[in-house]
Amino acid sequence: MATARTRNLTDTDFQKLLTLRTELRKILRRSETRAKQVGITPAQHQLMLAIRGHGESRGPTITDAAQYLMLRHHSVVGLVDRAEAAGLVERRQDADDHRAVRLRLTRKGNGVMQRMNSSHADELSVFTKSFQGLASGSGRS
Repeated sequence: MATARTRNLTDTDFQKLLTLRTELRKILRRSETRAKQVGITPAQHQLMLAIRGHGESRGPTITDAAQYLMLRHHSVVGLVDRAEAAGLVERRQDADDHRAVRLRLTRKGNGVMQRMNSSHADELSVFTKSFQGLASGSGRS
């Protein structure tokens, strides 16, 4: 088994790590605030983003969503139950594998995601600017 080569981090490395974590927290905080403004919980927003961002047109399974959200399967089942009760998502049986259940946004869920659209564009812009600065070695952004 190969071992990872370690090196001592410099003060600049620690400054970059601090900037990285601070910028991530800022992005998450803005996203949470915007979710609340449009009437959903931050967890519902993350679930809906996992569904909308899933690359397969059939939609993700609950297992897929659990992996995206880094949560246990049963926790995501509860989250989906609440989002479904709020009219944001729906479960559909997979057309090819009838044992699998796929998640899709409802019309209401798609509308909520559209209302969050400007927030999403801002997140991507902030992320790009912040992390380009880190990659180029500028330290703080």
